[in-house]
Amino acid sequence: MSLPEPQILRYSRWLAEKRNLHFDPTTTEGYDTMWRWSVDDLEAFWGSVWDYFDIQSPTPHARVLAEAVMPGARWFEGAQVNYARQVLRHADAAQAAGHPAVVFQNERMRERGEMQQLGWSELRAQVASLAAALRGMGVQRGDRVCAFLPNTPHTIVAFLATASLGAIWSVCSPDMGPLAVLDRFRQIEPKVLIGVDGYVYGGVEHDRMAVLGQLLAELPSVKHAVLLRNRDQNADAATLAEAWAAEGRTLHDFAALTAGRDIPFEPEWLPFDHPLWVVYSSGTTGLPKPIVHGHGGIVLEALKMGSLHNNVGPSVETGDRYHWYSSTGWIMWNTQPGALLGGTTVCIYDGNPGGRIGAPDLNTIWRFAADAGATFFGAGAAFYANCLKAGIEPATVADLSRLRAIGSTGSPLAVDGYHWIWQQMPKVEGRDIWLTPIAGGTDFAGAFVGGLPTLPVVEGEMQVRCLGAAVEAWSEPDANGRGRALVDEVGELVCVKPMPSMPLRFWNDEGGQRYRDSYFDMYPNVWRHGDWISITPRGGAIIYGRSDATINRHGIRMGTAELYRAVEAQPEVLDSLVVDLEYLGRESYMPLFVVLREGVVLDAALTKRLKDAIKTALSARHVPNEIFQVEAIPRTLSGKKMELPVKKLLMGTPPGQVFKLDAMANAACVPWFVDFAARRAAATA
Repeated sequence: MSLPEPQILRYSRWLAEKRNLHFDPTTTEGYDTMWRWSVDDLEAFWGSVWDYFDIQSPTPHARVLAEAVMPGARWFEGAQVNYARQVLRHADAAQAAGHPAVVFQNERMRERGEMQQLGWSELRAQVASLAAALRGMGVQRGDRVCAFLPNTPHTIVAFLATASLGAIWSVCSPDMGPLAVLDRFRQIEPKVLIGVDGYVYGGVEHDRMAVLGQLLAELPSVKHAVLLRNRDQNADAATLAEAWAAEGRTLHDFAALTAGRDIPFEPEWLPFDHPLWVVYSSGTTGLPKPIVHGHGGIVLEALKMGSLHNNVGPSVETGDRYHWYSSTGWIMWNTQPGALLGGTTVCIYDGNPGGRIGAPDLNTIWRFAADAGATFFGAGAAFYANCLKAGIEPATVADLSRLRAIGSTGSPLAVDGYHWIWQQMPKVEGRDIWLTPIAGGTDFAGAFVGGLPTLPVVEGEMQVRCLGAAVEAWSEPDANGRGRALVDEVGELVCVKPMPSMPLRFWNDEGGQRYRDSYFDMYPNVWRHGDWISITPRGGAIIYGRSDATINRHGIRMGTAELYRAVEAQPEVLDSLVVDLEYLGRESYMPLFVVLREGVVLDAALTKRLKDAIKTALSARHVPNEIFQVEAIPRTLSGKKMELPVKKLLMGTPPGQVFKLDAMANAACVPWFVDFAARRAAATA
């Protein structure tokens, strides 16, 4: 299909006309000049983003950036914004042009051949109705509204209603265990909890009423609960309601609260840095960090990233429809309402992207993308690796002709993942589809490195450092705590200047010490993200994995992602995890754990082949001491390999301090690793 004019070209033309700034983002050199301007003159760049997207405020800001320090930068002081207001400003034009706000399907709907479209007017009406109901419950600015909800339109409605009042949103996915949810929500003491009766995943029904009851029982700050009947429209909440009534607390029905119409509605004007939501670190060790982001910073970062880098425009102008497969437990869920900020239709799917449990079909989510008319499709890198290994050919079972771009994140995308996408996705104007892997994080709800549709894509690389993100690869700190900027060498991913979406603070972090310790401990006043990165001579970037899970063999540092690429390229290997155990005064020990295809056994021949593959791809120094076959690799709920917790366990940390089982996707695999650690400790004592 033909492509609309890239959004970055529209922006560069606007800069020329309105600012007399001339950049050519169609060449590597031209974009590098543009990027350097964006990080050298933060006020000019972020001020241009404000003006280009016509952010509305009833009061002017005194200046764009009052103090360029980290942490503690002060942005757009005096301005007033509201996330929900920015979303709903598109409602009239999009509704008139016939573009829905949300296209939605879950597993049951898929089996029935149904697809829901939520119009912009209906979205606004439901948000207004729920906001009025929340206000009636006494919800005010700064109160916390927490949600235990799946990836459905209801969750977007609840979020926007909360934001419209200036209340603070926080969500956990209903597949999380009660302890993991309580570890998060207890910290912020919500006034209202919106919960779901259950969900369906892989064809299996999961009743969460008992879990919801436990959450309510152990969150005494909650005065009102709202029940979304998702799994069973006739779910009986009488017992729950009676117990609550006895305590002077009230249970409400979500459908009833969103059914009001013609309700006067005006999202509140809020200070630029008014808290929008609380998101959390993965919580694999200790209590998860409750990270607070502000309305204004998130609006600017989402618009900049979504439009200028992901090239997703307003549906009225481009016909774009945005999909990124995610649960509500991953920061990529936030990119879905984020697309609405720019007036783009979002396509959301609730369920297993790989079909029914016991009858896997990774074409499921591709069929949804085709039926929903998605133009941008995003998923975690592991999803594409699974598609490749399963040998599926999505274009043979689904009409993907509307797709213009493929996004990837969560972990480094292997080179063979690039090849699979280019081979299996439809050509766009006769060329390989644009592939745009990004790297960023929950911490600042944005991206440091990403794509640009006007530049070539190099396999294994992310195209560019994002505008406004002063990202560098740094060496180890010198005596003054500063690193040396590296090019074409692996170093720590740092951001040397502030961005508007960086955290306002951590919740209950008096004095900000926990915040500073999390990002500014290695390099004072410089954000250290915790990834290994290499900036290529052409301005691209390669992420090598977490810098706190580094392989350091004989002084040669290596990110774990490079080893995984070598190991997981073998057809027998489904998943893997490696840790390097460094001991003071004696040789390090590096075990590799692998999950193999059904029926495959790790014998001497396969062990040799795996070691040879690592030796060839990396070096003899990086060959593991031993390789072990396991049933599963420990992963967080967002799918990240738990390298550091496994490393700590094998270094002698008690299991209870290492693993938060309710914050894991596959806690059943933990006993094997605990037993392995005990056996190893006994053998080396």
